[in-house]
Amino acid sequence: MSRFSNLELNSHSEDENFGEEKEVVKDEAYFMAEAQAAFEQGDFEKALRAYARVLEYNAQNAAAWTGQVRMLIELREYKEAKLWADKALERFPQEPELLAAKAVALGRTGDLQTAMAFSDASFEERGDTPYIWLARGDVLLAREEPRADFCFQKALALAPTNWFYHWLASRIHFYYHKFALALKHAQQALALDASQAMVWVQVGLAQEALGMITPARTSIEQALQLNPRCQAAEHALAELAESGLWPQLRGWGRRLFSR
Repeated sequence: MSRFSNLELNSHSEDENFGEEKEVVKDEAYFMAEAQAAFEQGDFEKALRAYARVLEYNAQNAAAWTGQVRMLIELREYKEAKLWADKALERFPQEPELLAAKAVALGRTGDLQTAMAFSDASFEERGDTPYIWLARGDVLLAREEPRADFCFQKALALAPTNWFYHWLASRIHFYYHKFALALKHAQQALALDASQAMVWVQVGLAQEALGMITPARTSIEQALQLNPRCQAAEHALAELAESGLWPQLRGWGRRLFSR
């Protein structure tokens, strides 16, 4: 079933997923905070639902519409992201971060010329936020242009002490198989806040991609210490267990045939 149908307004089926504290007022601000927290924890499905709940309280919350598009991108549902961006742009045709998010969705589906046009539009609407620059870098990486690095520098200069944007920069580079740069940005995020489990996961994923299996396992295990329920860490550790067998098997094979 398409995720798209689950994003419509006035769906109250997810209340129980956001805690049971009776005294907490579950309003627009509450679900915005829930969405951001879920995003930072790498639970993009939960964040997607939380943004949908925000829109039940205020359908004119442009940040929530944009957040849904961004979560669909994180979930690699690029066609859905584009469709939802189009729906949102009917309400907010000049919203800079929404234009930037659509640019990313287009870039990742290979529509590079249109992606660049939407990225340009996001800046024309006086957009100058870390995400808009990250989105520009994303599009330029899709176009294999060396100018992408400048965009990431601009993004991080706007929020130099915020681990979150370094983590996002790492995720983008990882998507485009720029693993050394992904590790660099993840380590910078780690230096800013070593208490974030998803940062440790990101470090571990980049280390694994670079063949650093033992350090990767240590990083993922650290993530699980910080958040024993981190599904991303559990999945990464399971993959490490499988990938770690291959070097052992090669070593055993060499020893066997050298006798």
